Amino acid sequence: MSVVPGGKKLVRSPSGLRMIPENGAFNSPFALDEPQWVPDKECPKCMQCDAKFDFITRKHHCRRCGRCFCDKCCSQKVALPRMCFVDPVRQCAECGLTSQKEVEFYDKQLKVLTAGGTFLVKVGTSEKTETMVCRLSNNHRYLFLDGDNHFEVELSRISSTQVLTDGSTPGGCSLRASGMMLQYKPSGSLNLQQLHMETAEDKRTASAWLAAMHKAAKLLYESRDQ
Repeated sequence: MSVVPGGKKLVRSPSGLRMIPENGAFNSPFALDEPQWVPDKECPKCMQCDAKFDFITRKHHCRRCGRCFCDKCCSQKVALPRMCFVDPVRQCAECGLTSQKEVEFYDKQLKVLTAGGTFLVKVGTSEKTETMVCRLSNNHRYLFLDGDNHFEVELSRISSTQVLTDGSTPGGCSLRASGMMLQYKPSGSLNLQQLHMETAEDKRTASAWLAAMHKAAKLLYESRDQ
C-alpha cells in the first residue's frame, strides 16, 4: 500500500489497484464495496454458459458481482469507478453493461452536478423562497446551496427525491424537469426536513442539473442496497 497526496491511498486487492480515501468515513456515497468472490470449489462450471472448467477452460471472477465465468463470458475489461479501480477490470457481460452506463454518469453528469444550477429554494414548511446556486461538492458528499445564506445537505442523509416536471407532474421522462423535492435528515437530527427546488434563471442548465441529480439519486439508493 502507498499513500498519495490528496487524502487518498493506493491499495491492491485481488481484483486490481484501487485509489480510495485514507479515511473510510470519507468514501463517496456512490461507492460500492468489492464483492466476495464465489469460492472456486463452489463453481465447477461457468455460471453463464455452463461450460465445465478444466485446464483449458479457465475460470474468472467478475470484479463487480464476484461470480465465476469462463473467459468467453467474462472477457471484457470495463472501468468501474464506483469501486475506485485505477484501471478497467474484468467483468461479465451483464455487469459490464451496467458499469459502462455508470462511466457516462461519472464522465458527464457528475460534471453537471459539480458545476451547479440556479434554483428558487424553499426549506421545510416556509413559504419564503430564495434564489440559490445548488452544486455537488467535489468529493460528492454534499449539496452546497449558496445565496444570501448558505447551507449544506449531506447526500447520505437524503431519504427520498422526487423530480417535478412542467405542470407539477412527478417523474415523466418526456417533459423537462422543472423542480425537485428532497427529504433529508439534517446533521444531528432524526426528523425529516423537506427541501423544494424550482428552476430559476437558466432553466436549461437547471433542468440538466435536475436530470443528473435524478440519476445520482438512483445510484445513491442502489449503493445502500448492496
